[in-house]
Amino acid sequence: MSVTEPQDDNEPVGTSPTRIENPELQREANRALVWALVIGLLVLAVYLAQSLLVVFGALVFAAMLDGGARLLGRVLPIGRAWRVMILLVCAIGFLVWLVNFAGSQIAAQAAEFPAIISEQVGRGVAYLRSKGFAIDEGNLQDLFSQLFTGVGSLGRAIGGVFGGLATVILLLTIGIYLAVDPRPYERGLSWMIAERHRDHVADTLDHMAFNLRRLLFGRLVGMVAEGFFTWGLLSLIGVPMAALLGLITGVLAFIPNIGALTAGILMTLVGFSGGVEMGLWTIASYFLIQSFDGYVLVPMIAKKTVDLAPALVLAFQLIMGVLFGVLGLTFADPMLAMIKVALERRAHRLANGSEVPAAG
Repeated sequence: MSVTEPQDDNEPVGTSPTRIENPELQREANRALVWALVIGLLVLAVYLAQSLLVVFGALVFAAMLDGGARLLGRVLPIGRAWRVMILLVCAIGFLVWLVNFAGSQIAAQAAEFPAIISEQVGRGVAYLRSKGFAIDEGNLQDLFSQLFTGVGSLGRAIGGVFGGLATVILLLTIGIYLAVDPRPYERGLSWMIAERHRDHVADTLDHMAFNLRRLLFGRLVGMVAEGFFTWGLLSLIGVPMAALLGLITGVLAFIPNIGALTAGILMTLVGFSGGVEMGLWTIASYFLIQSFDGYVLVPMIAKKTVDLAPALVLAFQLIMGVLFGVLGLTFADPMLAMIKVALERRAHRLANGSEVPAAG
């Protein structure tokens, strides 16, 4: 006859041996779990950084299409997919026009451009050496090659020489899918969030999308204005490759601060290839263009776009450029704007008492 030990009536039936009964220990275990998850997500984000930047670039492209589709919707009461298609056809048409009517001129200038830049850099290095500066031209070439190298591990993974092109195609494709019908992705994201936080997340995402559209609209207006202004002014004073420099300046205007500085350096190098007088006129033209951009164009656009401190933008660009190369530098500005909007919305909810701050 077996003797069984009497069961304590106060002991819960079916309690797991790993259950922590002490509330203080439960709280500390939950905190440790949260920190472990945060660290794990940070490690995963660093490992997938290049891929995540491509996805973010697709979101930026989708925001451009979305903004254009919304503007077309004010005058064309047709479906969203048709409006996006009209925008894509217009963009392709512009590229075809650029290749057919300006492509030969720009291609010829682009073929001469590296030689002129290399010659002017060599002259500058020789001048500095004559003044006693110890400068190695090879180090400068390595610096430029590192600055303008490919798109990182994702491009290499996609494959060799065509990695960059394949990455751009992937970015555009994802962006088109998101712009044509964003509702399935919005519903999928809401399902991944706890129900009590869905309204807050939806509000933050709405403000982020709205501010991103305004930011990109301002960038596009600035790019077009700076490109045409540069081309016209340089053509007026007879600087060679004015069309190419206008195109480069317009494209680099998407990256504020650093883009303008890079365009100015290239303009100055090409200007001095035509003599000292033309070089000085080119420098004066650059400052005139930047004055127009800084005192006329940017203030007008800033009233309708995200207000970002220039020093903060420049610091974030440098960090993203060092960490992730050209992709990080290109999308640093939109990413910083999204972070700013998210922090502002959280501060707004805390100020209105609609969100209780986390304990500890």
